[in-house]
Amino acid sequence: MNSEIKLRKAEIEDRDIIWNILQQAIERRKQDGSTQWQNGYPNLDTVESDITKGFGYVMTVDGEIAVYTALILNDEPAYSTIEGAWLSDGEFVVVHRVGVDEKFAGQGMVKKLFDHIEEFTKSHGIQSVKVDTNFDNVAMLKILESKGYTYCGEVVLAGGMRKAYEKIII
Repeated sequence: MNSEIKLRKAEIEDRDIIWNILQQAIERRKQDGSTQWQNGYPNLDTVESDITKGFGYVMTVDGEIAVYTALILNDEPAYSTIEGAWLSDGEFVVVHRVGVDEKFAGQGMVKKLFDHIEEFTKSHGIQSVKVDTNFDNVAMLKILESKGYTYCGEVVLAGGMRKAYEKIII
């Protein structure tokens, strides 16, 4: 049986579910020995801000929220300074704050999310997807590699150096 998987804008009514998902992700990072997200970010204010600004997106499986992410178009000040070089300087989608509900963990949801993000990017006529992650976020590093993202260098974000990746979509 195939599940129906959709990407949609998050709504304020989704806030508590999203925050619960991010809290699970924060704890998973901690259990994995990662320093990412261990300093009070992201938090409930981050979620509310994402939703208010129209950045918050949820991926649903048969109508149930499975994954949360923030998709920001052409705007990440930290990306203007990179130790390395981006593949392109055209329009881009930034992926931030990816969290998967524990109920859906281990089911390839983040790979499916990136498929949807790439479709979203293509449908908006945007050139590429840019994303960064912590050096010790092994799970995300493996996903980016498997999805064909190119390591471009390092950016400073949230007070630390992050590995930066890009994939040309169109």
